[in-house]
Amino acid sequence: MSQPEMSSPKSGTDLTPPPAPGSGAMFDAIAPRYDLLNRLMSFGVDGRWRKKTVRALNLGDGAARVLDVATGTGDLALAIAKTHAEARVVGVDPSIGMIEIGRRKAADRGLGDRVTLVLGDARELTFDDGTFDAACIAFGIRNVPDRARGVAEMRRVVRPGGRVCVLELGEPRRGVLGPLARFHVHHVVPRMGALLSGKKEYRYLQRSIAAFPPPEEFAAIMTAQGLSVKEVVPLTFGVCHLYITEVPA
Repeated sequence: MSQPEMSSPKSGTDLTPPPAPGSGAMFDAIAPRYDLLNRLMSFGVDGRWRKKTVRALNLGDGAARVLDVATGTGDLALAIAKTHAEARVVGVDPSIGMIEIGRRKAADRGLGDRVTLVLGDARELTFDDGTFDAACIAFGIRNVPDRARGVAEMRRVVRPGGRVCVLELGEPRRGVLGPLARFHVHHVVPRMGALLSGKKEYRYLQRSIAAFPPPEEFAAIMTAQGLSVKEVVPLTFGVCHLYITEVPA
Protein backbone atom coordinates (compact mmCIF):
# COMPACT_ATOMS: atom_id res chain seq x y z
CA MET A 1 0.00 0.00 0.00
CA SER A 2 1.38 3.38 -0.93
CA GLN A 3 2.05 5.89 1.80
CA PRO A 4 -0.10 9.04 1.80
CA GLU A 5 1.67 12.10 0.54
CA MET A 6 2.61 14.71 3.10
CA SER A 7 1.12 18.06 2.21
CA SER A 8 3.58 20.91 2.02
CA PRO A 9 3.06 23.91 4.29
CA LYS A 10 1.16 26.80 2.82
CA SER A 11 3.19 29.76 1.77
CA GLY A 12 3.64 32.22 4.61
CA THR A 13 2.67 29.71 7.32
CA ASP A 14 4.51 30.36 10.60
CA LEU A 15 6.06 27.06 11.68
CA THR A 16 7.70 28.51 14.78
CA PRO A 17 6.49 26.52 17.80
CA PRO A 18 4.67 28.53 20.45
CA PRO A 19 6.68 29.38 23.57
CA ALA A 20 6.56 26.78 26.30
CA PRO A 21 4.13 27.60 29.14
CA GLY A 22 5.91 29.47 31.91
CA SER A 23 9.08 29.96 29.85
CA GLY A 24 11.05 33.15 29.42
CA ALA A 25 9.80 33.39 25.84
CA MET A 26 6.20 33.23 27.03
CA PHE A 27 6.76 36.09 29.44
CA ASP A 28 8.58 38.07 26.74
CA ALA A 29 5.27 38.10 24.89
CA ILE A 30 3.35 39.74 27.74
CA ALA A 31 6.14 41.88 29.21
CA PRO A 32 4.92 45.28 27.89
CA ARG A 33 1.57 45.04 29.72
CA TYR A 34 2.63 42.84 32.64
CA ASP A 35 2.75 45.57 35.31
CA LEU A 36 -0.58 47.10 34.29
CA LEU A 37 -2.31 43.74 34.26
CA ASN A 38 -0.93 42.83 37.68
CA ARG A 39 -2.33 46.05 39.15
CA LEU A 40 -5.74 45.55 37.58
CA MET A 41 -6.13 41.85 38.25
CA SER A 42 -5.06 42.12 41.90
CA PHE A 43 -7.19 45.25 42.45
CA GLY A 44 -3.97 47.08 43.30
CA VAL A 45 -3.13 45.07 46.43
CA ASP A 46 -0.05 43.31 45.01
CA GLY A 47 2.03 46.31 46.08
CA ARG A 48 0.96 45.79 49.69
CA TRP A 49 1.80 42.11 49.44
CA ARG A 50 5.32 42.98 48.27
CA LYS A 51 5.79 45.41 51.16
CA LYS A 52 4.96 42.60 53.59
CA THR A 53 7.51 40.42 51.85
CA VAL A 54 10.21 43.10 52.19
CA ARG A 55 9.52 43.33 55.92
CA ALA A 56 9.53 39.55 56.27
CA LEU A 57 13.09 39.38 54.89
CA ASN A 58 14.22 40.94 58.20
CA LEU A 59 17.21 42.68 56.62
CA GLY A 60 17.99 45.24 59.29
CA ASP A 61 19.93 48.42 58.55
CA GLY A 62 23.18 47.07 57.11
CA ALA A 63 24.40 46.63 53.56
CA ALA A 64 22.44 43.44 52.92
CA ARG A 65 22.90 41.35 49.80
CA VAL A 66 19.55 40.10 48.51
CA LEU A 67 18.56 37.79 45.66
CA ASP A 68 15.18 38.19 43.95
CA VAL A 69 14.41 35.09 41.89
CA ALA A 70 11.98 35.31 38.94
CA THR A 71 12.25 39.06 39.37
CA GLY A 72 10.14 39.84 36.28
CA THR A 73 10.07 43.61 35.79
CA GLY A 74 11.82 44.08 39.12
CA ASP A 75 9.00 45.33 41.35
CA LEU A 76 10.10 43.37 44.43
CA ALA A 77 13.80 44.05 43.86
CA LEU A 78 13.07 47.77 43.58
CA ALA A 79 10.89 47.72 46.71
CA ILE A 80 13.76 46.14 48.67
CA ALA A 81 16.28 48.71 47.44
CA LYS A 82 13.90 51.59 48.16
CA THR A 83 13.15 50.38 51.70
CA HIS A 84 16.76 49.54 52.60
CA ALA A 85 19.06 52.32 51.44
CA GLU A 86 22.25 50.26 51.76
CA ALA A 87 20.96 46.99 50.33
CA ARG A 88 22.19 45.61 47.03
CA VAL A 89 19.77 43.44 45.10
CA VAL A 90 20.38 40.99 42.30
CA GLY A 91 17.31 39.92 40.33
CA VAL A 92 17.33 36.89 38.01
CA ASP A 93 14.68 36.00 35.44
CA PRO A 94 14.48 33.86 32.29
CA SER A 95 12.71 36.61 30.28
CA ILE A 96 14.92 39.23 28.66
CA GLY A 97 11.82 41.27 27.84
CA MET A 98 10.90 41.54 31.51
CA ILE A 99 14.48 42.29 32.54
CA GLU A 100 14.83 45.13 30.05
CA ILE A 101 11.71 46.79 31.45
CA GLY A 102 12.99 46.28 34.98
CA ARG A 103 16.35 47.83 34.14
CA ARG A 104 14.64 50.94 32.76
CA LYS A 105 12.51 51.20 35.91
CA ALA A 106 15.61 50.92 38.12
CA ALA A 107 17.39 53.64 36.14
CA ASP A 108 14.36 55.94 36.19
CA ARG A 109 14.13 55.63 39.99
CA GLY A 110 17.84 56.20 40.56
CA LEU A 111 18.37 52.64 41.80
CA GLY A 112 20.41 51.27 38.91
CA ASP A 113 23.60 51.25 40.96
CA ARG A 114 22.10 48.96 43.63
CA VAL A 115 19.69 46.80 41.60
CA THR A 116 21.23 44.44 39.05
CA LEU A 117 18.91 42.37 36.84
CA VAL A 118 20.30 39.43 34.87
CA LEU A 119 19.10 36.39 32.93
CA GLY A 120 18.94 33.29 35.07
CA ASP A 121 17.16 30.04 35.85
CA ALA A 122 15.76 29.41 39.34
CA ARG A 123 16.85 25.77 39.05
CA GLU A 124 20.49 26.62 38.29
CA LEU A 125 21.51 29.76 40.16
CA THR A 126 25.02 30.84 39.19
CA PHE A 127 26.10 32.00 42.65
CA ASP A 128 28.32 30.45 45.29
CA ASP A 129 26.91 28.95 48.45
CA GLY A 130 25.97 31.55 51.06
CA THR A 131 26.43 34.53 48.73
CA PHE A 132 23.30 36.37 49.93
CA ASP A 133 21.84 37.48 53.25
CA ALA A 134 18.32 36.71 52.02
CA ALA A 135 16.40 35.55 48.97
CA CYS A 136 12.83 35.94 47.76
CA ILE A 137 10.53 35.10 44.90
CA ALA A 138 7.16 36.72 44.17
CA PHE A 139 4.55 35.12 41.89
CA GLY A 140 7.23 32.99 40.27
CA ILE A 141 7.70 29.69 42.07
CA ARG A 142 4.58 28.23 40.47
CA ASN A 143 6.23 28.71 37.05
CA VAL A 144 9.40 26.82 38.00
CA PRO A 145 9.11 23.32 36.49
CA ASP A 146 10.90 21.77 39.48
CA ARG A 147 9.73 23.80 42.49
CA ALA A 148 11.67 21.76 45.03
CA ARG A 149 14.88 22.36 43.12
CA GLY A 150 14.17 26.08 42.92
CA VAL A 151 13.64 26.20 46.68
CA ALA A 152 16.81 24.18 47.27
CA GLU A 153 18.81 26.59 45.13
CA MET A 154 17.56 29.61 47.08
CA ARG A 155 18.47 27.86 50.32
CA ARG A 156 21.95 27.06 48.97
CA VAL A 157 22.86 30.64 48.04
CA VAL A 158 21.62 32.19 51.32
CA ARG A 159 23.91 32.26 54.35
CA PRO A 160 22.97 30.39 57.54
CA GLY A 161 20.49 32.46 59.53
CA GLY A 162 19.25 34.32 56.44
CA ARG A 163 15.66 34.22 55.27
CA VAL A 164 14.03 32.81 52.16
CA CYS A 165 10.56 34.26 51.51
CA VAL A 166 8.07 33.13 48.89
CA LEU A 167 5.01 35.16 47.85
CA GLU A 168 2.59 33.16 45.72
CA LEU A 169 -0.98 33.12 44.48
CA GLY A 170 -3.31 30.18 44.86
CA GLU A 171 -6.96 29.20 44.91
CA PRO A 172 -8.72 29.58 48.27
CA ARG A 173 -10.22 26.19 48.99
CA ARG A 174 -12.20 27.20 52.07
CA GLY A 175 -14.05 30.20 53.43
CA VAL A 176 -17.14 32.10 52.42
CA LEU A 177 -15.24 34.08 49.78
CA GLY A 178 -13.65 31.00 48.23
CA PRO A 179 -16.19 30.69 45.37
CA LEU A 180 -15.78 34.37 44.49
CA ALA A 181 -12.00 34.08 44.48
CA ARG A 182 -12.13 30.97 42.32
CA PHE A 183 -14.44 32.73 39.84
CA HIS A 184 -11.91 35.57 39.68
CA VAL A 185 -9.04 33.18 38.96
CA HIS A 186 -10.89 31.02 36.44
CA HIS A 187 -12.77 33.70 34.50
CA VAL A 188 -11.69 37.28 35.28
CA VAL A 189 -7.90 36.73 35.10
CA PRO A 190 -7.73 35.09 31.65
CA ARG A 191 -10.42 37.29 30.10
CA MET A 192 -8.94 40.53 31.37
CA GLY A 193 -5.50 39.39 30.30
CA ALA A 194 -6.67 38.54 26.80
CA LEU A 195 -8.67 41.77 26.50
CA LEU A 196 -5.87 44.09 27.58
CA SER A 197 -2.86 42.29 26.18
CA GLY A 198 -4.27 40.25 23.33
CA LYS A 199 -2.26 37.29 24.60
CA LYS A 200 -3.63 33.85 25.39
CA GLU A 201 -0.74 33.34 27.83
CA TYR A 202 -3.00 34.57 30.61
CA ARG A 203 -5.00 31.36 30.28
CA TYR A 204 -1.82 29.57 31.31
CA LEU A 205 -1.41 31.92 34.29
CA GLN A 206 -4.93 31.07 35.43
CA ARG A 207 -4.21 27.35 35.20
CA SER A 208 -0.92 27.70 37.06
CA ILE A 209 -2.64 29.53 39.93
CA ALA A 210 -5.36 26.89 40.15
CA ALA A 211 -2.79 24.07 40.13
CA PHE A 212 -0.53 25.46 42.87
CA PRO A 213 -0.58 23.20 45.95
CA PRO A 214 -2.34 24.17 49.19
CA PRO A 215 -0.25 26.19 51.67
CA GLU A 216 0.51 23.27 53.96
CA GLU A 217 1.78 21.18 51.04
CA PHE A 218 4.08 23.88 49.71
CA ALA A 219 5.36 24.62 53.22
CA ALA A 220 6.22 20.92 53.48
CA ILE A 221 8.23 21.19 50.24
CA MET A 222 10.24 24.04 51.75
CA THR A 223 10.84 22.06 54.93
CA ALA A 224 11.97 19.04 52.89
CA GLN A 225 14.62 21.25 51.23
CA GLY A 226 16.16 22.09 54.60
CA LEU A 227 14.44 25.38 55.39
CA SER A 228 12.87 26.19 58.75
CA VAL A 229 9.33 27.48 58.15
CA LYS A 230 8.69 30.37 60.53
CA GLU A 231 5.24 31.41 59.36
CA VAL A 232 2.75 31.01 56.51
CA VAL A 233 0.70 34.19 56.21
CA PRO A 234 -2.59 34.21 54.24
CA LEU A 235 -3.22 37.49 52.42
CA THR A 236 -6.50 38.93 51.11
CA PHE A 237 -8.79 36.07 52.11
CA GLY A 238 -6.22 33.49 51.13
CA VAL A 239 -5.82 34.34 47.44
CA CYS A 240 -2.11 34.81 48.19
CA HIS A 241 0.25 33.40 50.82
CA LEU A 242 3.58 34.60 52.16
CA TYR A 243 5.92 31.79 53.20
CA ILE A 244 8.57 32.99 55.66
CA THR A 245 11.47 30.59 56.17
CA GLU A 246 15.01 30.64 57.46
CA VAL A 247 18.22 28.81 56.60
CA PRO A 248 19.25 26.95 59.77
CA ALA A 249 22.35 28.37 61.42
